[in-house]
Amino acid sequence: MSLSQVVVEPLTSLPRRDWKQWIPALIWVGIICIESTDLLSSEHTGSILYAVLTRVFGPINILEFIRWHHDLRKLGHVVGYAVLSYLLFRAWRATLLSPSGHLWSLSWARLSFWMTAAIASADELHQSYIPSRTGRWQDVVLDSAAALGIQILLYAFLRNKTRKPAAN
Repeated sequence: MSLSQVVVEPLTSLPRRDWKQWIPALIWVGIICIESTDLLSSEHTGSILYAVLTRVFGPINILEFIRWHHDLRKLGHVVGYAVLSYLLFRAWRATLLSPSGHLWSLSWARLSFWMTAAIASADELHQSYIPSRTGRWQDVVLDSAAALGIQILLYAFLRNKTRKPAAN
């Protein structure tokens, strides 16, 4: 076989890697970075939220508010890192195409989980250097549990589904 007999497929025939799916994930990481600053520490969010709530609802028991505020912040961890893990899953699904056409893959879920756990660890490490924040390993566990939870839900919903063929 000579070089002139080799058929070279154009680049357009290669599987399309949809890099645009990374944009939401990167934006979400940016939001997490902003939330990790002194600006959104418990002291700042608590004082603003307390002022708004007392204006709207009148006097509020400060001890109940402190507990409620703490729980709300932890819920924010769960939601924030679950969303990050989901967005990373979508990005990996667009990047590492499945030859079988399935909408769920263990490799996508694994990469998404470990990236989320790494970002949570970096976030808490960063917070440990900010005087108004605390870097807690317990928050990394909470964030990672949220990432695992969303990956389990994705598995439950997508494990048997395949991509629909593109219409011509």
